[in-house]
Amino acid sequence: MKNKKIVPIIVSVIAMLTVICISSFTREKPPKKQNDIDNIAALSSKATTDTPESDEEMRGVWVSYMELSMENESSKTQKAFEDKFTEIAQKCRESGFNTLIVQVRPFCDALYKSNYFPWSHILTGTQGENPQYDALQIMCDICKENNLKIHAWINPYRVSSNETPSKLSDNNPYIKNPEIAIKTDNGIFLDPSNETAQQLISDGVKEIAENYDVDGIQFDDYFYPTEDESFDKKQYEAYIEKYGKENCMSLDNWRMQNVNTLICKVYRTIKSVDSSVEFGISPQGNIGNNDGLYADVKSWCTCKGFADYICPQIYFSLENPALTFEDCLDSWTSLDFDENVKLYVGLGGYKAGNGEYDEETWLLSDSILADEYDILRNNKSVRGFMLYSYNCLGDDTAKKEINNLINALN
Repeated sequence: MKNKKIVPIIVSVIAMLTVICISSFTREKPPKKQNDIDNIAALSSKATTDTPESDEEMRGVWVSYMELSMENESSKTQKAFEDKFTEIAQKCRESGFNTLIVQVRPFCDALYKSNYFPWSHILTGTQGENPQYDALQIMCDICKENNLKIHAWINPYRVSSNETPSKLSDNNPYIKNPEIAIKTDNGIFLDPSNETAQQLISDGVKEIAENYDVDGIQFDDYFYPTEDESFDKKQYEAYIEKYGKENCMSLDNWRMQNVNTLICKVYRTIKSVDSSVEFGISPQGNIGNNDGLYADVKSWCTCKGFADYICPQIYFSLENPALTFEDCLDSWTSLDFDENVKLYVGLGGYKAGNGEYDEETWLLSDSILADEYDILRNNKSVRGFMLYSYNCLGDDTAKKEINNLINALN
């Protein structure tokens, strides 16, 4: 993966602007809407200090849209979804976990009542069809009943991928306004440089923070879907024409700035609603691979105003020949993290006991996950972990590994 130059001036300016744009509002239960915030610049930077700090170790489990899907269930009723998620929550709580990261917007759609996105196809089988219940509200309630925190997991740019979903609804933002997205051979993605698309993503995040009692909102590692120059050639040429070539950034730096602009915008938006709601990002574990996604992870870690936490997906075994777990971890802990940014680590539970990954090194022991957790627990730079994903808790292949991890937690 080729290295890409950071844009020192642009990134620095963005980072400086975000410092002054944080809210000091506190959460009401249920959260109160705050549509009368007219002057974001007036919000003081004391939001971070006002946010209650918890010494509780993050022990999270990602619950993907596939694990929440009702498409193939014989019953798609509210009761069926409640039963399904109750089982998920209870199993995680009993196993020693304290947070669920649930995927609520996988394809420019929503598992909740949204003013901007259609109902997700995973609830009914058809995008845009009302399931007659609010899945996110149900998940918030069940998590509270089981003493679990909940983070809403969002894929910011993806509209469709490899023909999933099979059909977009008439009220999908892309169908309503194709100019906000770019169609490729592998799917459709919101255009990171498009201001309308950026506002749409931010508005969608805002309505979650306003209307649901979530503890956090998280972006995953899907940013730019390709490095191909043709992907946004038209948009980049328009940028050069507008400002003049001598005044413009390289394509790589321009793309990185587009992502950074969104990240800062989303962070400010969340804090303007409720300073206690955390914004987190889960980038790829191999720190260099994020360059190809134009994800400026080093700035997100070292500068205040991008995110409250970073959770790299370090899904490697301890003996992985290409990159070991500990070497990868070192590349993150060696960064000069801002004191307001927490480091969590994503663990690859889906690989446990499976010889298909990391040159069969997951077969060398049945305590790899437990050993990795022990490494994290003894590293002062790390505040906890998130396990990918829920299904591994019931996977026979991973059974010994998972039992050893659970024993380590308890």
